[in-house]
Amino acid sequence: MKTLKLDHELANLVREGKKTSTWRIYDDKDIHVNDRIELLDKVDPHNPETWIVVGTARVDRVIEKRLADIAKDDFDGHEPFGSQEEMLRAYRGYYGPQVTLETPIKMIHFTLENTSTSDKNTKTENGMPKLTEAKMYADGGSRGNPGPSASGFAIMSMDGQIVVKKGIYLGVTTNNQAEYQALRFGLKEAQAMGIRDVHVYMDSLLVVNQMLGRFKVKNRDLWPIHESIKQMVPTFRHVSFTHVPRELNKIADSAVNEALDEVAANQ
Repeated sequence: MKTLKLDHELANLVREGKKTSTWRIYDDKDIHVNDRIELLDKVDPHNPETWIVVGTARVDRVIEKRLADIAKDDFDGHEPFGSQEEMLRAYRGYYGPQVTLETPIKMIHFTLENTSTSDKNTKTENGMPKLTEAKMYADGGSRGNPGPSASGFAIMSMDGQIVVKKGIYLGVTTNNQAEYQALRFGLKEAQAMGIRDVHVYMDSLLVVNQMLGRFKVKNRDLWPIHESIKQMVPTFRHVSFTHVPRELNKIADSAVNEALDEVAANQ
């Protein structure tokens, strides 16, 4: 399947049904009518790890014109420009100063077939609910601090049904690193599941308050993972962070201990 990459603002307009076309100069995808294409949201264009699939679409029309020949009717499903000069400046910004009004542009109109952000709670192939809103409990632990460590998380439907529960052995790290890794693993899983609204619950007051911006991240070892998680958050429609007592985080905690116990038993 051919893939078209979209900037984050454009991808959101596609999700909302406000945009049904994309214009391309120097089209290297050779897009044709009836092609099925995958639309990719470049959330952070400089960090491919943040890129996520918007959904798939079928191409309805492909029109090729010189920039100078674009008329008002061509803006159907595409944001308009105030003038030819504005349009020329925009495409030179995308493609470089070699673009002129004589440059051909391909206008690709499509119908979105399905999205990873559908608001229908359908079922997956294994019969589990396909969620757009979910609770996520995350925990991390280190036996020694630093010492053998693991991260655990559970993704649950809003009515409390466990959909995914995982424990991941990390090797030797600190407790705080394991907590942060649990959050990262859980959000990546939610991202892959197409969940749009995530309610995160953790018993780490440090991680929750740092993610909320109430505490500064003073430990330099935590800077990279904290920053990577911050970049993931905008890929969702909404993410909340809530501190809970340890006794309310038993499912994620059990995933941590199961991962550590399994490694210990095999040593």
